[in-house]
Amino acid sequence: MIIEIDNVELYFKNKAILNGVYLKAETGKITGILGSNGCGKSCLLNIAFGNLRAKYSLIRVDNAPILKPLYQTKLVSYLPQHHFIPDRIRLKTAFKLFNVDWDAFINTFEMLTPFKTFYFNKLSGGERRLIEIYLILKCPRKIVFLDEPFSHIAPLYIEKIKTLIEEEKHKKVIIVTDHMYQHIISISDTIYLLKNGCTKRIDNIKELEDYKYLSISTLH
Repeated sequence: MIIEIDNVELYFKNKAILNGVYLKAETGKITGILGSNGCGKSCLLNIAFGNLRAKYSLIRVDNAPILKPLYQTKLVSYLPQHHFIPDRIRLKTAFKLFNVDWDAFINTFEMLTPFKTFYFNKLSGGERRLIEIYLILKCPRKIVFLDEPFSHIAPLYIEKIKTLIEEEKHKKVIIVTDHMYQHIISISDTIYLLKNGCTKRIDNIKELEDYKYLSISTLH
């Protein structure tokens, strides 16, 4: 499957946030979006998902234009930056709603085994985020958008999440963005840099230095 997010234009109070943005992602590859804070990375994901209305945008899946918001198609799961599962839902209920196997989850995260009957508001922020990431990654959707999956997560869990993303990419389109750029660089097969409202495909990591996104010395 291939998704293309094309010709996106977004303005806030006549200020251009996104201008002619293009991004292509496909099954089998992790597509990463890098960019400074406030450059429009989250806006782009929200536009693609259908939460945010752009002045103009065209979403294509396998070359076919999608004429309604993607969230109405049951093709995509989306991890926003904020907690999205209501406080008073039990973990076991959420796993059923997302059609995700609890036993497979605790095989990877054994320390969370006792939490099956807990309400979400009884979890720490990091535990809650971890479970939300897992549900979004593992639910039966063909396209996954991940906005800041590595933020507020313990280092111990970050490597496990990266492994899960690597596993899921073989059957899903995965687009991920995070200000923790080193993780995006390490797992992405394709990288776009969002700068000055436009996307630039990065074919060589040194280009991130050329575009003054970061100094290459920071990668070593």
